Amino acid sequence: MARNARYDRQIALDKAMNLFWERGYAGASMKQIEQALDMRPGSIYATFGSKDGLFSEALAAYARRSGLELREHLAGNSSVLDGLQEHLRCIARQASPGGESPSRACMVVKTLLEASNTNTAIANQANSILSAIEQALTELLEQAKLQGELAPGTHCARLARLLQAQIIGLRSFAQREISSEQVAELAEDMAAMLDHYRARH
Repeated sequence: MARNARYDRQIALDKAMNLFWERGYAGASMKQIEQALDMRPGSIYATFGSKDGLFSEALAAYARRSGLELREHLAGNSSVLDGLQEHLRCIARQASPGGESPSRACMVVKTLLEASNTNTAIANQANSILSAIEQALTELLEQAKLQGELAPGTHCARLARLLQAQIIGLRSFAQREISSEQVAELAEDMAAMLDHYRARH
């Protein structure tokens, strides 16, 4: 029974993540949450504590999903830079018009923009996630540098910030009424930027 309860909880959390990703925190009413999760209000509060609690878990689930996708791309490529480039292309596919994602923009960035002046706790969580992503990118680039993939003089922390800013920009730009081809071209330009930092052997 406990295993089934955890499984059902995960299904509910995935549904909540998609709803909040599409509508944001304020844009998702409790009635919409009840319908999306197929749960009564009492069950939602008993399971997640509050709307804030549910949103916080959904945001963390989104971050874990993004991290898993990055690790999969790294595992499927022979080099760190190749894996990062494939990750950029995957982001472009997800953010393209007609994609399967609930929103083309990053849920963490949407949350930060929405909550900065309205919900300090949620804004702080979004900031912490973005900081963790930046640190993870820095560590990956440091690894690439040690392996001889990056030029010796590369400032990995600075490059990680640039890469994160470009990923945020790509997802945000994809909200515009542009074609999938244009989104893909942007990702290729970002991939080419990484090539600029490759070590020349």
